[in-house]
Amino acid sequence: MTDKSNKPKKGGPRSAARLGAVQALYQLDMAEKPNVKIVINEFSNHRLGKEIEGDQYANADITLFSDIVDGAFERLEDIDTNIKKYLTPDWPLDRVEKLLRAILRAGCYEIIARPDVPTPVIINEYVDVAHAFYDRIETSFVNGILDKLARELRS
Repeated sequence: MTDKSNKPKKGGPRSAARLGAVQALYQLDMAEKPNVKIVINEFSNHRLGKEIEGDQYANADITLFSDIVDGAFERLEDIDTNIKKYLTPDWPLDRVEKLLRAILRAGCYEIIARPDVPTPVIINEYVDVAHAFYDRIETSFVNGILDKLARELRS
């Protein structure tokens, strides 16, 4: 899964970690028998900072990447419960596209578990991740859900 543009990638190792974490969470969501440790090792050793099929992946903060993937996967039930509060009954979480779910899960995890990261940074970072794959409607959706989660969970 690569982003939709050929533009130079912006952001540093922490941004790259978040993008990689979303991709890893997407992969875990797609797996029949997800194994978080295998996925973290695969990304850490073979994707992050590597060239794959002509695309150069940015160097990532491996500690942040691992924390987001492992933490979001470990707290998946709690994270999903929090996200579901802000979805409409006619559009439940299992109907949300898997990549959007991965973005929301990673962002929600950071809002819950990373008080060291300012809320605007978390929201902006995951809106930027959404921009790499989607147009305005989906990025506005990510922004709205994460903003509501932050208001509730960080008040």
